[in-house]
Amino acid sequence: MSKKHPIVAVTGSSGAGTTTVKRAFEHIFYRDGIQSAVIEGDSFHRYDRNEMKTEMAKSVAEHRNLSHFGPEANCFDLLEDLFSTYGDTGGGKKRYYLHSHDEAVHHNARLGTNLQPGQFTPWEDIVSGTDLLFYEGLHGLVITEDHNVAQHVDLGVGVVPIVNLEWIQKIHRDNLERGYSAEAIVDTIMRRMPDYIRHITPQFSLTDINFQRVATVDTSNPFIARDIPTPDESFVIIRFRDPVQLRIDFPYLLSMISDSFMSRRNTMVVPGGKMGFAMEVILQPIIERMMDARNV
Repeated sequence: MSKKHPIVAVTGSSGAGTTTVKRAFEHIFYRDGIQSAVIEGDSFHRYDRNEMKTEMAKSVAEHRNLSHFGPEANCFDLLEDLFSTYGDTGGGKKRYYLHSHDEAVHHNARLGTNLQPGQFTPWEDIVSGTDLLFYEGLHGLVITEDHNVAQHVDLGVGVVPIVNLEWIQKIHRDNLERGYSAEAIVDTIMRRMPDYIRHITPQFSLTDINFQRVATVDTSNPFIARDIPTPDESFVIIRFRDPVQLRIDFPYLLSMISDSFMSRRNTMVVPGGKMGFAMEVILQPIIERMMDARNV
């Protein structure tokens, strides 16, 4: 960990709501004039899109598991090196994974390259003089036998819906946006499950704050659900690992977020539609204290 060059890691699987928390942090950074080095977790995948298809075919033929949730398909060594280097110096190397045509056009214009969606940009230096590193992805607090990324994180935030809701979101997204069949999506969920259990869920015991969305409608069979529950059809459970250390003022938060309540001494519940607002109200004072500590 580093007071001078702090690291904030937002961890959650795709579709879990990490975009909402990323937007909340962007608002905080903008209001407070904070310059952040933004790191996308996908940029530390080991294989580009075509390479992953090849490796997947090999893994099926060899009867072994391979998924983006696990260490085989990711460069945990490079991620740990980046966090360590940034904490020490405020520098490091980053790259981008090009998810779409628009991203490819943007980065090709910036770098003078001719890359296609599904490829990585070349490694480049993080801009000097940033105030903190902001990571958003799958493995911000991952620990394996060989690597400990979590030890370098100053503030860890988990974003995780209950698993049935997460599956509903994945099924709808992969079907509508990517054209995958229901059978293919279920196969992916089953293939990822061992790595999800071993490498994703343990991180949520290490986070400082967890935001967990829980639907208030029936999600008992996610494979036949016709709709994704809306924010108004859900609650968000917010768990603080150490409220005293984070200086959480629960009476203030309860007064600011209408219809919120405490369910345990370190856990509050807010309406799903207030998730983004709750994140900003909770996280802004924490970030501001981190910035103040840089100058001590």
